[in-house]
Amino acid sequence: MTSDAPAPDLPSALAFAQALIRCPSVTPEEGGALDVVADALKQAGFTVSRPVFSERDTPDVENLYARYGTKSPLLVFAGHTDVVPPGDEGAWRHPPFAGETEGGLLYGRGAVDMKGAIAAMLSAVLGFIRSHPDFNGSIAFLITGDEEGPAINGSVKLLEWAHKRGERFDHCLLGEPTNPQNLGDMLKIGRRGSLTGAITVEGVQGHVGYPHLARNPIDGMVRLLAALKAAPFDTGTAHFDATNLEITTLDVGNPATNVIPGEARAVFNVRFNDIWTPETLTAEIDRRLREAAGNEVTYRLDPEPTNATAFLTPPDAFTGFVQDAIEAQTGIRPQLSTTGGTSDARFIKSYCPVVEFGLVGQTMHKVNEHVAIADLEGLAAIYHGILMRYFAVKA
Repeated sequence: MTSDAPAPDLPSALAFAQALIRCPSVTPEEGGALDVVADALKQAGFTVSRPVFSERDTPDVENLYARYGTKSPLLVFAGHTDVVPPGDEGAWRHPPFAGETEGGLLYGRGAVDMKGAIAAMLSAVLGFIRSHPDFNGSIAFLITGDEEGPAINGSVKLLEWAHKRGERFDHCLLGEPTNPQNLGDMLKIGRRGSLTGAITVEGVQGHVGYPHLARNPIDGMVRLLAALKAAPFDTGTAHFDATNLEITTLDVGNPATNVIPGEARAVFNVRFNDIWTPETLTAEIDRRLREAAGNEVTYRLDPEPTNATAFLTPPDAFTGFVQDAIEAQTGIRPQLSTTGGTSDARFIKSYCPVVEFGLVGQTMHKVNEHVAIADLEGLAAIYHGILMRYFAVKA
C-alpha cells in the first residue's frame, strides 16, 4: 500500500453530475444517462456494452458494462443511473432535472442517490487512467437502470451476463449514499436481510350485539402479533444489530361499526442479521405463531420470496485501502457498518467482495434533493485515492 498525494487535476465531478441529472432517467427510462457514462468511458479507451434485459410483465431495462484493461486484479465500480420520480415538481427550489447550483449545492433528482457518486467515479477513474494508463490491472463499470424499480432486469442479470462472458471481479465498490451526516462517516461492509410476510386470521362475521354467533379475528390477530414481538429474535452479532420485526399494516377492511369482521390481515417486515436465513427465520416466525394460536386461532402465514439475505464482507486489506483513502481526504476514519436498507450489493456479493461508500444520504428521495459540491469533488478524490492504493501506484 502506498500513500497518495491530493488527487491532481481530476475532471470535474460537478460537470458529470449536472449532465447526468439533466437526463430524466426515472425507472425504467434510460433518459440519456447511460449515454453520458458510455461516451465518457469510450473516449477514455473503455470497451462498452449496453445489454438490455427483459422478463414477462416487467419493463425492458438497459444496462451498461465497461472495462479498461485485460490484467488482474479487476476493480469494479458499480451503481445505478435510474432515479425515483420527483413528485410535485412545483415544490422544488429548482427544477428536478435542471442540475442547477446555488450556495455551493447542486440540486436535482439523483444528486445523492446516486448520480453524484457515478459522476465522482467517472472523475476519479478518468483522471487516474490519464495519469497512469499502463497501471497493473483493470477497471470496470457495472451500471444498471433498474435499482429503484423491481430490480429484475438490472444488476442480477447484468452480473450473470458478465460472468458468462468470462468477467471475473476481484473487488467491487458500490456508490450508494452511505454517510449519515458527513462525508467519511460510514463505510458499508454488508447488509441485513429483509423478509416480508402476511398473516391472515380467519373469523366468523356477525353482529356486534350477538358476539356468541361470531368469532372476532382481531382478537386472534392481536394475540399472534404480540407473540411475534414478545421476545427478541437475537441480540445481534459482531457486525450486525439485533434482528428486528416491524408490523407495517393491519387491516380488516370493515367500514361498519356494528359488524364483527370475518377476516383480519397484517403485514410485517423483518430486517435480519447473519444468524438467520430466510428459511430459518420463516420457520421461527411460524413456530411462534403456532404456539400462540393453539387450537383457538385459525391463521395463514404467507412469506414473500426474497433475494435480500444478510451478508458480510469481512474487513481485510481492501476495506483498509478504502478506509485509508477516506481518512486521507476527510480526516475521518469511517465506521464499518451493516445498517440501513438493501442495495444491489446483495447481488454483487455472490461474485466478489463488495463495500459501499458514497455521499451523505440526508436528502435522497426527497423534494430538493441536493449535494454539496465540495462533497462531490471530495468523493472523486477519495475514489482516486482508492485506485492509487489498490493498484499500488506511487504518487
